[in-house]
Amino acid sequence: MDFSSGEESDISDSEIYEYKEKPYALLKSGKLRVKGPNDSFRCPFCVGKKKQDYKYKDLLQHANGAGKGSSNRRAKKKACHIALAQYLENDLVDEAEQPAQVEVPPHSSENELLCNPWTGIVVNIVKGFDMGRAIFSEEYMMDKFSKYKPKEIVLFCDGEKLNGEAIVKFNNNWVGFTNAMEFEKSFQTDHRSKKDWASEEAHKGSQMFGWLARADDYELAGVIGDYLRKTAELKTTSDVLREGECDKKNRIQILTYELDKRTENLDHLQIEYNEKSMSLDRLLEDYSKLHNEFSEETRRMQQISQENITKVIAEQELLNLELEAKRKQLDSWSRELNRREILTESDREKLDEDRNKSNVRNSSLQLASMEQKRAGENILRLLEKHQREIEAAQTETLRLERELDEKIRLEMEIQELKRKLQVMKHLESEDDDALHSRMKEMQDELEDKEEQRNHMETLNQTLLSKERQSNDELQDARKKLIEGLKENLSGTRTNFRIKKMGELDERVFKQECRERFPRIPPYEADVKALELCSLWQDKMTDPSWYPIKIVKVEGNEKEIVDQDDEMLRNLKEEWGNEIHGAVCKALLEMNEYNPSGRYVVPELWNTKEDRRATLKEVISYIIKNVKTPKHRRG
Repeated sequence: MDFSSGEESDISDSEIYEYKEKPYALLKSGKLRVKGPNDSFRCPFCVGKKKQDYKYKDLLQHANGAGKGSSNRRAKKKACHIALAQYLENDLVDEAEQPAQVEVPPHSSENELLCNPWTGIVVNIVKGFDMGRAIFSEEYMMDKFSKYKPKEIVLFCDGEKLNGEAIVKFNNNWVGFTNAMEFEKSFQTDHRSKKDWASEEAHKGSQMFGWLARADDYELAGVIGDYLRKTAELKTTSDVLREGECDKKNRIQILTYELDKRTENLDHLQIEYNEKSMSLDRLLEDYSKLHNEFSEETRRMQQISQENITKVIAEQELLNLELEAKRKQLDSWSRELNRREILTESDREKLDEDRNKSNVRNSSLQLASMEQKRAGENILRLLEKHQREIEAAQTETLRLERELDEKIRLEMEIQELKRKLQVMKHLESEDDDALHSRMKEMQDELEDKEEQRNHMETLNQTLLSKERQSNDELQDARKKLIEGLKENLSGTRTNFRIKKMGELDERVFKQECRERFPRIPPYEADVKALELCSLWQDKMTDPSWYPIKIVKVEGNEKEIVDQDDEMLRNLKEEWGNEIHGAVCKALLEMNEYNPSGRYVVPELWNTKEDRRATLKEVISYIIKNVKTPKHRRG
């Protein structure tokens, strides 16, 4: 089972030693395994690391180092490694490798004070020669004691004496200590030790005496004691062992700290490498996408260029053919001109005849123009007549409204008279002459009122019939005018045109498609616009779709487009406000002019004021623009 410290949110540094009990309990219960095969160990909190197998001491160093760690390491991670170090020291201490014990070489007590670095003393060195070499020299002495691997030899000499002394220095480690002890033992074997040197019975002669420097030598007066006090200090072998262990622990801690720092740096480098690798992948992907788009655009441009070249070549060939035809025609005209120069007289007669015909034709055109102008004036008079009839009809309508009010008043009076007559009939039994007389008067008045009401109804029906007839005549005249002006108003710059009410404006769709698809040719964008316009024109003619609702504005009911309609909302989100506004405008026009048929209706439109044009405006425009054609000069 692996344990991940990232399963929960991280803890604060102050909670580290409280939290370590949880992973420590998991380690003791065996739910988190530390021991691996072949006496190897693993860290259950560093899953996924490359190094999985440790020795006991290496894993302990790793746990201690990660437990201390840097400030960048997560607090929960530190707590887990502190628990691992505690588990290794308390529960798996028997698994630790026993460190090799440094054996103190023989002939030395652990509590005996020795000069450190290890130093030997040689006395009674004769100032003579041995086989031609000076005995009292560093070269000779180094050669003599070479088997003990001395590091340095220092000679001391008094010019008045025939004998000298020497200090022999050994390496400051246990190998050097062994060599120093062997050096002393060699002198002891030959009875030339310090004890023998101090004995009065010993025959000193010319032989050298030597021993390992100790506390009494350190305190000795003279050059040797002075030298030892300057270059060495007194230590027991136990002190040297303890110092070695302390140095070793310090070095281990320093190396562990450096290892953790390098590991963290490696993790940071790995993260940076992953980020740069991902960034490079994205850049390569973007580059590939841009390269594909560039290749596609290049291919399309080459195709368009090829098409344009083909078109230009075809047009050039056509122009060449036309040029050749023109050249042939010019040649033909030239020959014809040469031929006509011969027939000048006959041509002049023919020209005079053509001029006469032209004058006759111009006269006819002038008469026709005058006739057209008179027809326009007749139309205007007819329009004025219709206008007067409309005004008369409106006046009559007002009168009818007043008569309707009068009729309602008469009805009320008739009802009142009938009610009174009913009451009087109940009182008829009293034989009151005055009552009979009053009833007769009221009966006569009632008959007059009913006759007056019948007359008003007949007059009202007649006027309504005339009003409908005038209205029908005006609508027929408007339809005829629209049919006659369809071709005359198209393509001319006027304030009037034939507008199809309920038809979508294609220009709005083309403009939107050209802005939305700038990379495609304009004619392709126009094709897309026409397809979209045709699609929504068909939807508007569908009777099942009626996005119109009625609202009250200042107390009056008004029909508006339902902006909550799903199709219109989707259109606005996908194609924007311009196309949405064009569809809403066409819907209102269709609902106003043809709500039942749901198809476009032609209407005369005043483009300057953006409203429905009156018949008077259009006919006045027609009469104003009727011009007499100029005479052609012969």
